Amino acid sequence: MSAEPRLAAVAEPEPAAQAVPGTDQAVKETLEDYTLRFAPRSYRRWTPMVVATTALGGIAYMADFSIGAGIGLAHGTGNALLAIAVAAVVIFVTGFPLAYYGARYNIDLDLITRGSGFGYFGSVLTSVIFASFTFIFFALEGSIMAQGLKLGLGLPLWLGYLVSTLMVIPLVIYGMKALSKLQVWTTPVWLLLMVGPLVYLVATDPGTVDRFLAYAGTDGDGGISTASVLLGAGVCLSLIAQIGEQIDYLRFMPPRTEENKRGWWTAVVMAGPGWVVLGALKQAIGVFLAVYIIAEVGASAAPEPIQQFKGAFDAMMPSWLVVPLAVVLVVISQIKINVTNAYSGSLAWTNSFTRVTRRYPGRMVFVLVNLGFALALMEADMFSFLNSILGFYSNCAIAWVVTVATDIGINKYVLKLSPHAPEFRRGMLYAVNPVGVVAFVAASGLSIAMYFHGLGDTLQPYSPVAAAVIAFVLTPLMAVVTKGRYYLRRTDDGIAEPLLDEDGNPSAVAYECHVCRQQFERPDVAACTTHDAVVCSLCLSTDKVGDHVLPATV
Repeated sequence: MSAEPRLAAVAEPEPAAQAVPGTDQAVKETLEDYTLRFAPRSYRRWTPMVVATTALGGIAYMADFSIGAGIGLAHGTGNALLAIAVAAVVIFVTGFPLAYYGARYNIDLDLITRGSGFGYFGSVLTSVIFASFTFIFFALEGSIMAQGLKLGLGLPLWLGYLVSTLMVIPLVIYGMKALSKLQVWTTPVWLLLMVGPLVYLVATDPGTVDRFLAYAGTDGDGGISTASVLLGAGVCLSLIAQIGEQIDYLRFMPPRTEENKRGWWTAVVMAGPGWVVLGALKQAIGVFLAVYIIAEVGASAAPEPIQQFKGAFDAMMPSWLVVPLAVVLVVISQIKINVTNAYSGSLAWTNSFTRVTRRYPGRMVFVLVNLGFALALMEADMFSFLNSILGFYSNCAIAWVVTVATDIGINKYVLKLSPHAPEFRRGMLYAVNPVGVVAFVAASGLSIAMYFHGLGDTLQPYSPVAAAVIAFVLTPLMAVVTKGRYYLRRTDDGIAEPLLDEDGNPSAVAYECHVCRQQFERPDVAACTTHDAVVCSLCLSTDKVGDHVLPATV
């Protein structure tokens, strides 16, 4: 097929220039977040540090304090700190290749997953898992905010759950532009309120550090136990899917060039896998504050972040200021993370729905769906059985992230059986790639069986280890067994223009989609099988009869 003649690149597109078929609202949504598609260079005008700050603003959640407190109360400080460190190392190592691919090729984790072992429809499974991550953690953060509103304003919990859900809707309607402003403006206040009490307590009462280090927990004698460390690490590893939310921002990184490469790499590492450094510190602080609260108030309030910070503020400021500041900290943290949870969850649900039904309903529909699931969990009092939910969920999340990271690190760069550049367009990929799907299903299935004592009580604490090891071993093994033949159903998309420019960045050359008549950059289009023209990736996804989808050639 002859290539479509090159169109002039669009340096300053008008708002309609990146639109997709559908309602005016769907057009606005696509302009803001590029749901289901590559993020074009013409939109990515932020500096690396602005993108990184925005991405890191999304990890302001208070759940880390609860997670750390829960592990510390059960297993003691020593086991808790080791569990947090083990999980942090795993999260950093697996998150690095994913963050790099998202920032380098300007696509989200679902699009990366499609071409990294799962196939066009195979990654629907992992999209649903990621969407579940977002509403589980939205519910957790909403519960924490409701606790703060009850303490500060006297609102009943059920009403606090509703308020914490509804207040994010106006903020999440718009995508990266609105979220970047919110995160940049609120981060300094959040950091001051979070770090200040800890520094004050350590400086004025060094005995708090001794009590913290000596705390033995309720389930042991304070000694180091492999089982306790792994059980705690399993809870922390439920956060491994957070890299997906980081990539939802990192995909808006500017092209990497010789001039900006140092700042580019710093931003990618800091806001990609580096998020876990701050996350691990918050978990450790959660243990510290829980031990402090036990000594000052009692164990019943220790796992609740609002009570942790209320106790810390009590020691350093007038009583009339304590509750208002604690509530402000909780509310800021909840807003910062839950706009991200609602945003990322809506992208994941939309991705799945559009591929399965071949219809694009608009992202706002799934903002409401995600919030509905989260509200139901809050009303069911999920906070009271937090560690059980996270321990179960972590098995699925670990299996998915390790599978994709292994495909990138081993199958692409070592075995060279997986295509080096990621592919996500319909027609270019097989529907299902057994490499990732088999590895993921086997790893998550066996680890979940272990978690529920299906293989005996002795192996139960090792379920997160099993999820990671099985995924790491099976992913390259399946690539070797299948000889990499199920990654691409064709290697040529019918367009002569290279996908990447001379610097290895996605090409900014623009083409007009002959279905929706809008301009899209080179990585987001493919040749049409029935016309001498090109079609954008979203129009390919919504093509109900396959008129525009290129046939298989391999």
